[in-house]
Amino acid sequence: MPQITHTPIAIIGAGLGGLTLARVLQVHGITATVYEAEASPNARTQGGMLDIHDHNGQIALKEAGIYDKFLKLIMPGGQSTRVIDKSGKVLFNDPDDGTGGRPEVKRGELRRLLLESLPEGTVVWGHKISTITPLGNGKHSLTFANGVTITTDLLVGAEGAWSKVRPLLRDVKPTYTGTTFIETYLHNSDTLHPASAEAVGSGSLFAIAEGKGILAHREPNGVLHTYVALNKPTDWFATIDFTDKASALARIASEFADWAPELKTLITDGETIPVARPLYTLPANYRWDRVPGVTLLGDAAHLMVPSGEGANLAMFDGAELGKAIAANLGSIEAALSAYEKELFPRSNAEAKEALRIHDILFGINAPQSLLDFFKKQKGPA
Repeated sequence: MPQITHTPIAIIGAGLGGLTLARVLQVHGITATVYEAEASPNARTQGGMLDIHDHNGQIALKEAGIYDKFLKLIMPGGQSTRVIDKSGKVLFNDPDDGTGGRPEVKRGELRRLLLESLPEGTVVWGHKISTITPLGNGKHSLTFANGVTITTDLLVGAEGAWSKVRPLLRDVKPTYTGTTFIETYLHNSDTLHPASAEAVGSGSLFAIAEGKGILAHREPNGVLHTYVALNKPTDWFATIDFTDKASALARIASEFADWAPELKTLITDGETIPVARPLYTLPANYRWDRVPGVTLLGDAAHLMVPSGEGANLAMFDGAELGKAIAANLGSIEAALSAYEKELFPRSNAEAKEALRIHDILFGINAPQSLLDFFKKQKGPA
């Protein structure tokens, strides 16, 4: 029989939230193990830029003791924001003066920083969950696809939208929102695509209309990272062969036929295989009853449409759960109750706000709705 090991705290998923939890626990002298399905930290790219907010994400990094190192990752000018209509006219331009409270960093670099802050062996790679079995008294047995089995006193699901831990609490599957993002990249844009580079500027570009949009962000070394948003059913995207880059990009671009060339180029000249990313969400006011020995954080706990808060919330969840465990060393249940008492109202409020922002971006009043939103944020001139 294979040997079964016991891990007091098992965190499933080595994303930003799970790693923040492991790091904050370490700061408090508590050992945890992170189990990650991917084979290595370099198994895939980690996405683009993240704006890390001073009211949640940055607080988590301070709790993790790596805030000063985070400051060295910030991309200058990344907080700049620009809104352009489909003809290419600039409707709103807010330069980065360094005071916005949401500096931009590359997701992969932030993840690397968290990984390097943890003792060797904290993250165990190549461990994809096959089965989870409750053992009673808050304990669980986990068997992985590689044949390894462990038991744990505390199981934390931090593995995102399609969490395998979530059904232990409440078996509700995410639903499609009606919008899909198609991800593309342009490289060396200042030389090869100067008009598009100028349109995007030094930070974020929003070119939006009802039911569609082109959202782009500048990354270091002249990279333009674009998400093309389309409000279409999944069946519509199923007719597109995304492995055929030229035809897929041409089909997506046809939805923007009368848009400015510098905007369409962000689609048609994409240099990587386009990736369709359908947006899913958990139900409004999602929560669960207390189940001994198990909880969730990040998208596993509160999957919502993109609003700029997802990574920030995941890290904040991780930090708050870590602090709750440290404050209740004699009782896991007391720690989880304290954590979830704050988690549910916080995440439900953010999910509601995310839907409001989604409607601002792609509702019937776009782009005027976004202009009104930004002007309200800035206040009187």
